[in-house]
Amino acid sequence: MKKKLMLLLTICISTLMIMAGCSSSESSNEQSGKKVTLKVWVDPDSGDYYKKVVKQFIKENPDEKYEIEVVESDTGKAQEFVKKDPDAAADIFSMPHDQLGQLVEAGAVYKNTKYADEIKKSNIGPAVEAATYNGQLYGYPYGVESLLFYYDKSKLTEEDVKTFEGVTKKAKIGLNISEPGANYELVPFILSNHVKLYGDNGEDVKGSTFNTPEGLQALEWISNLKNNKNVVPVNADSISALQSGKINALISGPWSYNQVKEVLGDNMGVAVYPTADFGNGPVQLKAFLGVKLYAVKATTKYPLEAMKLANYLSSNEVQAQTFKEKGTTPSSKEVQGSADIKANPLATVVTQMAQPERTVIMPKVPEMVTFWPPADALIIDAYNGKIAKEDMMAKLDQLVKDTSGK
Repeated sequence: MKKKLMLLLTICISTLMIMAGCSSSESSNEQSGKKVTLKVWVDPDSGDYYKKVVKQFIKENPDEKYEIEVVESDTGKAQEFVKKDPDAAADIFSMPHDQLGQLVEAGAVYKNTKYADEIKKSNIGPAVEAATYNGQLYGYPYGVESLLFYYDKSKLTEEDVKTFEGVTKKAKIGLNISEPGANYELVPFILSNHVKLYGDNGEDVKGSTFNTPEGLQALEWISNLKNNKNVVPVNADSISALQSGKINALISGPWSYNQVKEVLGDNMGVAVYPTADFGNGPVQLKAFLGVKLYAVKATTKYPLEAMKLANYLSSNEVQAQTFKEKGTTPSSKEVQGSADIKANPLATVVTQMAQPERTVIMPKVPEMVTFWPPADALIIDAYNGKIAKEDMMAKLDQLVKDTSGK
């Protein structure tokens, strides 16, 4: 009898211990009847739109008591704001994906523990990779951005713009190649020639390969552009240069679409990047890919509810709605394949550029802040003829050393 009582007592204690172990920081307030208060940071000029979206979310979850505040914020500085004062930061915030590494390293982001499979299934591969750090999914992707190729159709045909050589044979292209910011446009050109920036996935600090024959070949190509009269240095003046006829084509992002359209009217063409021949045959020129994410802060009081809302904000339904109302090109595979996207020439080109063969995902490692200044100086000096050909490899060696500790 004693043995049976002892066995029963042991089972009861074990059961209580298991139940206690199952409770975690991911406890939900949904069943407690208490109000769940959340704050969301969204992009500037999108507050009214997202207030409508949040109302939809609350309506679709009538059994839960939510009080959700939507605040417009400079989401480009999300990592700065979140790290500076985590308690004051929003529970869910929009951010460019390249800040993810800094936030994860600072312990400021809550891992996506509940919706990872759904995110991976719904979104294009590059967007999923952008939302991932050290093999773990943290973000909730909802949009993609890339630079594009704009051109004057009265000067260039669709066939001409398939190659850089075809463009510059007949018309003038404007590139930001001699002023600060040249790194953003021209570094991906170098990467096009089988060169790596922080490894295969942008997370290997010692994985850059600029100081290779391929890197040298691409830098020499950039240097030789100064001898091409149809390559014109532009920057902030690119639209005025297009208007005056100084250039007939340029590289810019979706944000320039309306300005280019105003200048060129029906003659505006929008295309993916052309190929270029660095010396060993044509290679596809690439741009950096940016992915817009939602993230949940690590110190949120309501992790389950915050993840649920972040997942809703990045859902297929909301991505489709956000494209229609705000023009954000979706990262959702389903929405990218929709009739609305296919009917929109700008969004169509952005989705085409977002494929791995045409873009490089902007690296997420914190060390990227050390890369930009020396890369800028190298490109500008090479174009301006300040680096002799015999010194270029040494300069590439120095770039790799300065930015990856080699």
